[in-house]
Amino acid sequence: MKFGIHAGLWMKTWEDDLAPIFATAAEIGFDGAEVSLLGIGRDRAKAIGVLAAQYGLELTCSTGLGPEADPTSADPVVRKTAEAVLTDAIEVTALLGSKRLAGVVAAPWGVFDPLNKTARAERSAQTLGLLDGVLAYNGVKLGIEALNRFESDMTSTAAETCALARATGSKHIGALLDSFHMNIEEKAPSDAIRAAKDTLCHYHVSENDRGVPGSGHYDFPADAAALKEIGYTGWVVAEMFIIAGNPASRDLNIWRDIEPDPTRAATQTLAYLRKVFSDVC
Repeated sequence: MKFGIHAGLWMKTWEDDLAPIFATAAEIGFDGAEVSLLGIGRDRAKAIGVLAAQYGLELTCSTGLGPEADPTSADPVVRKTAEAVLTDAIEVTALLGSKRLAGVVAAPWGVFDPLNKTARAERSAQTLGLLDGVLAYNGVKLGIEALNRFESDMTSTAAETCALARATGSKHIGALLDSFHMNIEEKAPSDAIRAAKDTLCHYHVSENDRGVPGSGHYDFPADAAALKEIGYTGWVVAEMFIIAGNPASRDLNIWRDIEPDPTRAATQTLAYLRKVFSDVC
């Protein structure tokens, strides 16, 4: 089991310098850092990968799509744009030296069209399936994130997300489950993890308020037991958004400081993750 921390915990913008963040994450003792590709292009990717390696960190990556690159669109030009944008993200992930890319990739964040959901899901699966070759060539696994109902109508549950991943027909595409979203959408998150056995490729944690795991009511020991049961040995990445008014998380409605200090939150998180998840593998 490897423990990571999303660099967004400290970032004000997605273009911020990652060197001090990597230094802090390494000093705390994380195995890796997750970086958003929203602030990383081909021009920076190799250097950032080298920098992470210098601090002894592995990288995982996250990204998201806008409405101009909608894989669910009825317009083939828009779907082609989505394919191109995701292809670029996969190749940047490889340039970073990473093998994991996940996030809002099945439909744009905040776009809702529930009356046409079935057709949109079919088009999304077809579009993502076209990425199989570039994923295989670059050695990258793509995780479709299960989001809560306020962020997406396409993949609001683990079951929907896993079904879409399977429908792509690609063994290089799976599901990302996140405790924050499961806390809203799943009656039993640990059961959702068990049902995702064949598709789960990435796992995010934060408390029910997006703060330090173990400080609220979410049942992380139950998730840990489920992960152990299905034989999951991948990443456990803490993705916390805790600072009010932070431009990097503007769309996530963080109206108050959830935790007083990011570095302290990261330190507390790793201690908790080691206690609860270390015997999973």
